Amino acid sequence: MPPSPAHIRATAEAYLARHPGERQLLEPLFSTLAGVEDPTHRKTFPAHVTCSAIVLNDVGDVLHIRHNATGKALAPGGHPEPGDPDLVHAALRELSEETGIPRDAVHPLAGYETVPLDIDVHDIAANPAKGEPAHQHIDFRFVFLLQVQHAVILQTEEVSGYEWRPSEETASPTVRAKLALLPRSAHP
Repeated sequence: MPPSPAHIRATAEAYLARHPGERQLLEPLFSTLAGVEDPTHRKTFPAHVTCSAIVLNDVGDVLHIRHNATGKALAPGGHPEPGDPDLVHAALRELSEETGIPRDAVHPLAGYETVPLDIDVHDIAANPAKGEPAHQHIDFRFVFLLQVQHAVILQTEEVSGYEWRPSEETASPTVRAKLALLPRSAHP
């Protein structure tokens, strides 16, 4: 069973307790939760939930991978699957699949064990080859610290490269802004 609508709603509400000014931005999430049985299914339109892992290394740089589908350097992430018990595990599974970094090599940043650093709603272009109309991804972005140095082994079917960027050069402006707000003691 994929993460339940109740779990997704509770996670979003915990996030909004920290960022109350973002409630309107998350309206697509609450509309989706009210109208569908599985908000994580990739064929749920006009919007569905995805998860990403924001990974910080020992100097505070952020892992980016180049996704083949978009050609963009982004955080490791993707769609939750039926075996994912919650959103955090979905982000960790995607991290492991796309980069080869095992779950036990990272730990959530203190205070972010179950609450995402960021939730982003972004547009996805139509993909006629997959029979997908234009839609939105509601991406729950969890932050982790790399505890054990580990080689990045790319899943070449989905990603084609990786890089560690300083946090102030993180691809996502919303992640960049939220990382900048963290106390320096939270950074490695």
